[in-house]
Amino acid sequence: MLIERIYDEDLAQASYFIGCQAKGEAIVVDARRDIETYRSLAAANGMRIVAVTETHIHADYLSGTRELAAATGATIYVSGEGGPDWQYEFAGELLYDGDTVSLGNITVKAVHTPGHTPEHLSFLITDGAFSDQPGYLLSGDFVFSGDLGRPDLLDEAAGGVNTRFEGARQLFSSLRDKFLTLPDYVQVHPGHGAGSACGKALGAIPSSTVGYERLYAWWGPYLAANDEQGFINELLDGQPDAHAYFARMKRENRQGPAVMGERAPLAELDPAAVAADLAADTVTFVDTRPHTQVHEGTVAGSLNIPDGKSVASFGAWVVNPETDKNPLVLLAGSAAQAERMRDHLVRVGIDSVAGYVTSLAGLPTATPKLIQPEELEGFDAALVLDVRNRTEHTAGHIPGSGQLSGGRVMWHLDELPAEGTIVTYCQSGVRNSVAASALRRAGYDIVELDGSYAGWSARKAAVAATR
Repeated sequence: MLIERIYDEDLAQASYFIGCQAKGEAIVVDARRDIETYRSLAAANGMRIVAVTETHIHADYLSGTRELAAATGATIYVSGEGGPDWQYEFAGELLYDGDTVSLGNITVKAVHTPGHTPEHLSFLITDGAFSDQPGYLLSGDFVFSGDLGRPDLLDEAAGGVNTRFEGARQLFSSLRDKFLTLPDYVQVHPGHGAGSACGKALGAIPSSTVGYERLYAWWGPYLAANDEQGFINELLDGQPDAHAYFARMKRENRQGPAVMGERAPLAELDPAAVAADLAADTVTFVDTRPHTQVHEGTVAGSLNIPDGKSVASFGAWVVNPETDKNPLVLLAGSAAQAERMRDHLVRVGIDSVAGYVTSLAGLPTATPKLIQPEELEGFDAALVLDVRNRTEHTAGHIPGSGQLSGGRVMWHLDELPAEGTIVTYCQSGVRNSVAASALRRAGYDIVELDGSYAGWSARKAAVAATR
């Protein structure tokens, strides 16, 4: 048996390629939309991808299940659990608790583990060449290393009302009646790692075991004492802000993400043509440089989505394909960089990229407005806006500032003053530059706090030391 974990550092998301070497067949679980990595794995191991499935209707990324099935002819399997409100709207074989998919010597057994979502499945994997008992659990967003999938996302991202409490009770039952009945040696392979917004304290290690989680996860004592209410209270306390784009992911993943098919290589565009399109507002320019360079000058009206580990996340903060119809033009140093960034963007359903340019030469530029920490006191701002998470704001913030996280701000413009200057900040300036660029493009008078909260805190400490 072959098990390969394919990990996306951007979204802290894991998909799995499971293959039977004897029969040359494979299944992919929780695929992303840029599918070449799975096809390459299959080719390298002399296998055919014959099945694709997913643990649940995802909120944080757009599923590649349909994309991979269309490219390989694989059979789609999706959960049939959760009741009528949680049924997939595209064609696929339905899996219920106890159903199996066989690949040569390998058996993949669906286990209904509701809580994070009502339809959630985990998958028990048995390698029949070695044992008739399962040795592996693909736990999706049910059990993470050291944590659990949050049950409040349906309230936060899917329009639910107080569903978090029933979800928390379901998680307690799923742990007690499903997870903790498994042998301690069963390896646990979760769907996310540290940095994901699908939990509040995910571990960075890629896998665990049932026994280790039983002994050392925070929830263990609550299950041992059968303390359901204590478990619920602890689980729901301190969950991070949910990004607003999660609601779109939920809808599109339930309906069935669009199949892109083979994509033509991105073209390097003529700067003069791009300048004309910018003047006509028929394209949106994306500056992919670090915020420190953007602050020295960028294309007027551009979005800052810095190349790095958070392209998909930041892209989904500031581009909503349901309302933003302009194709994107990327600033990229090479075709390879542009293609890599496009791959990340399609993971959150941002599919319309017109091409790229390699410099700002010939394009209309402007310099974002900054304010220094020592200038902030007494500055006539309509609002000082903290775009960090609410937990960061609670831990310490600039006095008088309001909080609206970068992943939510463009969906809650009604909470911002209609007139006047807004001063924005995050911790170091990266998230702030992303959010500020989108607010500026939307017509707000934005001034970024240079150095953000870290710079403000350092100056505060330096002033205190001189007294």
